[in-house]
Amino acid sequence: MIQALAQEIEMRKEELDEEVETIYFGGGTPSVLEIDEINFLIEQVYYHYKVSETPEITLESNPDDLTTEKIIALSKTKINRLSIGIQSFFEEDLKMMNRAHNAYQAKSCLEAAVKHFDNITIDLIYGIPNMSNEKWLQNIQMALNFGIPHISSYALTVEPKTALKKLIEKGEISKPKDEVAENHFFILVEKLKEKGFIHYELSNFGKEGYFSKNNTSYWLGKKYIGIGPSAHSYNGTHRSWNIANNSIYIKEINNGKLPAEIEKLSVSDRYNEYIMTGLRTIWGVSLERIKSEFGQKYYDYLIKSSDKLLSKGLLESNGQILSISQKRKFLSDGIASELFFV
Repeated sequence: MIQALAQEIEMRKEELDEEVETIYFGGGTPSVLEIDEINFLIEQVYYHYKVSETPEITLESNPDDLTTEKIIALSKTKINRLSIGIQSFFEEDLKMMNRAHNAYQAKSCLEAAVKHFDNITIDLIYGIPNMSNEKWLQNIQMALNFGIPHISSYALTVEPKTALKKLIEKGEISKPKDEVAENHFFILVEKLKEKGFIHYELSNFGKEGYFSKNNTSYWLGKKYIGIGPSAHSYNGTHRSWNIANNSIYIKEINNGKLPAEIEKLSVSDRYNEYIMTGLRTIWGVSLERIKSEFGQKYYDYLIKSSDKLLSKGLLESNGQILSISQKRKFLSDGIASELFFV
């Protein structure tokens, strides 16, 4: 697999003329990789692409993979940002979500990580059944106690064919409630604002200078190349995704073929994506960009369709930027869908 990843990195080097600003190991559990494997893949990117002088290089990881020894070893690589899937600091929550790590590992890996990495982000889940507002505040406070400069937080979703789904169907756990999730969301917003975090995207909060460059690139519509099974790529007009099957992926790469499907995005597709991502961020939707990139038709459509949302206080406008008011942030995706060009 490592050799196939390296081969794909080389095969696709002509696709990107721009400087590489971020390298992101994610979409699974890349922290199971050995240090020399991580170094090898980073070296391949540096060899085949032009990389900026100060790239953000992130490793997604689970607490159970991050021993003190592993963290120290990672700190000696070019990895300069850790994304750790904490989810919760409470044992009962982790068991309910069927996480591989426990509460002790969640805390101990952070104790070690903050000694060796400055740029750390963690994931926290809210809206968990039977989680009181007080318990959710304790979760947030524990993260703050570690001095973490970035937090990504998401509402609990129940996926089909999961242990959580079965427990809910059996009546052993209550179904997550939207009103609980909304309360937790606003508690999170207020608490992190009080501590100097900027709510720069619906699910992301960062101290000044610690916004995720990788994720921000997606939201701003920059090009990216995804390497490996199931990885997605975007070049501004087309989206592609690699086959999910590992053995077929390796076989095709070894035969010099890229096992990917490609979709050409229509103007409407690109407009809708910009509306969706723009409204989730503090940068909002630029009316000038709508006019210059998508044309007068889409500009007129947006102006007309946003009128009722502005009158209801769901949207705000300064004449140049459309954004969602802070009190309505939790409804961002639903508000955005009202503006889609169908």
